[in-house]
Parts: sequence; structure tokens; C-alpha cells
Amino acid sequence: MNTKQCFSCGAREGMRHFEGRGETMSVKGMERRVDDLSGWECQGCGEVILDPGCSERYSDACDELVIAGRQMIGNEMKRIRRKLHLSQKEAVLLLSGGGHNAFSRYERGELLPPKALMVLMRLLDRYPHLLADARTLGEGADLRGFKDTVHKEHETLTVS
Repeated sequence: MNTKQCFSCGAREGMRHFEGRGETMSVKGMERRVDDLSGWECQGCGEVILDPGCSERYSDACDELVIAGRQMIGNEMKRIRRKLHLSQKEAVLLLSGGGHNAFSRYERGELLPPKALMVLMRLLDRYPHLLADARTLGEGADLRGFKDTVHKEHETLTVS
């Protein structure tokens, strides 16, 4: 049987079996190709269900691509940090305010850095002289322990 009902759109004989297809995934300029895929595709809505063995190979290739993308970003973070002559601890205190292991985890590709931090790092890579400004602007910007009295209700607000 080469056709069956699509579970997604309900087309009665919408799903048709295919074999020998190749797919290329890309992330951040990197690509992974998986050949010889088989499965089912709906002619109506385009839904694709890969056969079990193919699904696993496709998923593995996607995972490899994500890991490679994280590694690429991690290497970029490390390169920029070193260019700025910052230790990981200094980079965390000055630029991200994250936990003490944050930069290590970013640089190892275990975690993706927040977008704002990546933009800041890339700006500092392009304009390293702005690091002095970042240090100046960062002084006193830590609001932990900040207290403010609201006169209307006479409550003390604490930011932690």
C-alpha cells in the first residue's frame, strides 16, 4: 500500500510513500546532509513522517549540527574574550552578570549565550576600545542590595 490517510490534515489518500530522498539541514552556515531517506509525505499539506531508521539518522544529523553550532559560538566567545584580555571571571562580572561558570559553559558549547551578550561581545570584538566604556558604565550598575523608600506607602523595596 503506497498511500494512506494523513493524520495531520485528514486527506484520505494524501500520504504517499517515498524512498531514496536526501535532505540537507543548515545552521549558521554549516550543513549536514542525510541521504537515502524513506517515509511518507502528504500531497495536500506537505507533512512528512520518516520511517523509523531514517528518522533516527535524520535526528542524529540535526543534533550534530546543533552541537557544532554551539561549539562555533563558544569558540567565538573564547576568541573575543582572550582578544580583550579578560579572564572568564572578569568577563562574567563585567559583561553578563551570570553565574561564575557561565562563560566556561558558553565557551565549551554546553549553553548558548544570551543574544544580548553575544551582540555585546561582537561589538567589543569590532570596537575593542569600547571595553573601557563598558567598565566605566558597569561601575555601580549592580543593583543587588539596592534600597529605595517609596514615600506613598512608606515601604522599603529591596532588589535582590
